[in-house]
Amino acid sequence: MSLVLSTKKAQNGLTGKLRVPGDKSMSHRAVMFSSLSNGTSNITGLLEGEDVMATLGAFRAMGVDAQGPNDGDLTITGVGMRGLSAPENDLDMGNSGTAMRLMCGILAAQSFASKLVGDESLSSRPMRRVTVPLTSMGARCATDEDGCPPIHVRGVEKLEPIDYKLPMASAQVKSAVLLAGLYADGETSVTEPAPTRDHTERMLKAYGYDCETEKLTDQASIIRLKGGGELTATDIDIPSDISSAAFFMVAASIIPESKITLEHVCVNPTRTGVIDILKAMGADIQLLNHRAIGGEPVADIQVTYVGLKGCDIDPKLVPLAIDEFPVICVAAACAEGVTTVSGAEELRAKESDRISVMVEGLRNIGVEVEERRDGMVVTGGVIAGGEVESHHDHRIAMSFAIAGGVSDDAVTIKGAETVATSFPNFVALTSKIGLHVAPQAIS
Repeated sequence: MSLVLSTKKAQNGLTGKLRVPGDKSMSHRAVMFSSLSNGTSNITGLLEGEDVMATLGAFRAMGVDAQGPNDGDLTITGVGMRGLSAPENDLDMGNSGTAMRLMCGILAAQSFASKLVGDESLSSRPMRRVTVPLTSMGARCATDEDGCPPIHVRGVEKLEPIDYKLPMASAQVKSAVLLAGLYADGETSVTEPAPTRDHTERMLKAYGYDCETEKLTDQASIIRLKGGGELTATDIDIPSDISSAAFFMVAASIIPESKITLEHVCVNPTRTGVIDILKAMGADIQLLNHRAIGGEPVADIQVTYVGLKGCDIDPKLVPLAIDEFPVICVAAACAEGVTTVSGAEELRAKESDRISVMVEGLRNIGVEVEERRDGMVVTGGVIAGGEVESHHDHRIAMSFAIAGGVSDDAVTIKGAETVATSFPNFVALTSKIGLHVAPQAIS
């Protein structure tokens, strides 16, 4: 069964207040760290999307007791760093690259063998970027001959520490190495060439594990931790996901007479590239009611329509907005003038090749766009409407649903069933503020 989304032009501006679901990156990590902790952790605000449920299912299969989730509330009784048991079946990570890559780091030092599998999309994503550094630590993990899942992991008793320099800015690879480093005999360090989301480092500290970050240049940092410690259970409140909020930030920025407030959003500075990019395009975005929750900065985001102008997006912002680029491209399509995206090669290794898929989709709805190896050039103008193939990529599907809010004719998106992986109530929330997205199941 496939899902088609269809969006018609909004007749009035978008208005109201929304709280989008909990941050997906933090939800994954909260489940992982709570499961490996000593004691009982209470999690609130958990994202109950399919990706996070895959992570939770994997830990349940390895003997972890978890009660819930119920409306975002989940209670996990941890088994400690060495308390996981061998799963009876393959560990299915569904569509989640985050889950698969981080799990490799955790499973590398367990006392059993395991096999990580995923859906068709995940099974085509590159995994040697994780298995290569883990192997250099003494882990035994192997992909298929193309470097893609499934991943076979044979646990070893002890890993060797490593000083690893990331060849590209990747929070998932950084986190996998750091998690393996928890089991290493000595200090493990990861040097990143540009800032990436630091939820792993922040959450390790929240669970009582020391992790040090040293700034090397204005872009590069080194993160260090020593193996052999323990995680201590804690209660954690997960704020709203800025990647999910981004769809509504763009919607209010391109639909005239809009004014919306997105409540309780994580504004971790390693995640706010989308705000910086939209502001560079002239968007009116205000951060209100700043506070800190669980070591993470949180604010309400108010967006008022003023119209956008094209710009050359600073490549330094790309790692800070890597998941938001599909909807940023929609903003570019509605901006006055030309927008250039460069330094974004990593987009080709996501759930789909997001550069080529966005170029294809934008052209299908009447947008002038030039594809480049590391990005694209988008000429803003009128969106005519038409049919788009999402290639079963949830962020592609939701981005074009937002584009439909300003199109002359409806925008229809095929293969949108994967929206449930990250944003299960997306359609309901769009309707709440006046943008009507119609789902239709087809066989």
